[in-house]
Amino acid sequence: MSLRTSLKALPTLLRIGFSEAVAYRAEMIIWVLATTMPLIMLALWSAVARGGPVGRFGQAEFTGYFLAAFCVRQMTSSWVAWLVSYEVKQGTLAMRLLRPISPLLAYATEVLAGIPLRVAIVLPVLGISVWVAGAERAVPTSLGGWGLFALGIAGAWLITFYLNVLLGTLSLFLESSQKLMEVYMVLFFVCSGYMFPVEFFPPGVRTVMEWLPFRYQMGLPVELLTGAHAAKEAWALLAAQWAWVAGLGVVSTVVWRRGLARFAAFGG
Repeated sequence: MSLRTSLKALPTLLRIGFSEAVAYRAEMIIWVLATTMPLIMLALWSAVARGGPVGRFGQAEFTGYFLAAFCVRQMTSSWVAWLVSYEVKQGTLAMRLLRPISPLLAYATEVLAGIPLRVAIVLPVLGISVWVAGAERAVPTSLGGWGLFALGIAGAWLITFYLNVLLGTLSLFLESSQKLMEVYMVLFFVCSGYMFPVEFFPPGVRTVMEWLPFRYQMGLPVELLTGAHAAKEAWALLAAQWAWVAGLGVVSTVVWRRGLARFAAFGG
């Protein structure tokens, strides 16, 4: 499919996706309720901080951080791995491949189309964060800071999407990729900054985590949203994040194409 055809189809795909998101808004609410781990961790770490700051984090800083983590999770969530795996098992992937639109584009627009509804949840939470923690601990205080955050949230979304494509595509090679998805979720929870700030890890462990994608899915956009980095450091971290975007984009696309070739060879 040509780029021109894809661009022409994109508005229609987004409209259809948004209509489906509105029609199945109850499922979205269930998903939101399933991603409230940052609120639980906020209660736990705030209790710890009553006895004194933990590093640079007092109660206000923990409030800003974990409410930001909740918001970033809403904006970057993706269920493509589970969707691809389901379609492979049910045989419905073959029907999707008959359409004149790339399945990857269709998957991406299905996820993107739900973001406006998620924004309706995110904005009040950010308002609460500003009120409780103070604007300087909750949101960027300059236009440049918002620009850095926009790059960070876009990069986080793409990394999450490409990892989901990669994990889902493995179901074309394996009997089931469910166990790999579970391992991925554990690593994400522990290594991304979702349950606690990455800086709480010992220096050696943190160095290893700098070379993994998980921190750039959650920790970096949260840190950019809460103003944890000066501009020079933020740009360096964004460069590393977008290197992951480029690398995962290439790897997931190559694996997807090889998986489809195998799928077709076996009569999919």
